[in-house]
Formats: sequence, structure tokens, C-alpha cells
Amino acid sequence: MRKRLEAVDGISLLDITEEVFDLPAGLVASKVIPKKAGTDAAHIALAAVHHMDFLLTWNCKHIANAAIVRTVEKVCQDRGFECPVICTPEELMGGSHD
Repeated sequence: MRKRLEAVDGISLLDITEEVFDLPAGLVASKVIPKKAGTDAAHIALAAVHHMDFLLTWNCKHIANAAIVRTVEKVCQDRGFECPVICTPEELMGGSHD
């Protein structure tokens, strides 16, 4: 746990704005993300609202899921935001380099 906290020390936190509340509601309303996974929708919203290039996650059920990415992108675009590239850290780093 200490190493993880040290790794993120100094990284800025993203502000939770009014827009950040609207976008997750749209993702849940579209049924692309279930209501019970509202925090997952909030992660996507934070990244989109703050114009992040990438959203890295190990959550492949409700976030880094190829079956839902197009709908997530459309909901973001319909609300005036560009969806970040959503992927796992491994995908970003180009997979295994054994």
C-alpha cells in the first residue's frame, strides 16, 4: 500500500464539477453501465470532463470493455465531451514484452 501511495504522490486530483455529475447519469440512463456501477460511470466522466487522453483501469466489466466502448463514446459526445481512450495499463504499454 505504501508503494502505491508513493507512486501517486504529487499527482493532481480532478475536481468534481456539475458536469461530472451529469455525464454518469447519462451513461446509466443509456443502460450501457448499470445503476449499481455508478462509480464506474463517474470514473469515465471525470476523465472525459477533464479532457484526459487516457483512462487506465483494470475494470474490464464496466469500463475497459470493448462491447460497450462505442456506446460510452457516443454518450460522451452527445453531452459535448470527447471520451478518453479507455484501456488497461498493459494495453497502453503494448502488452507483454517477454
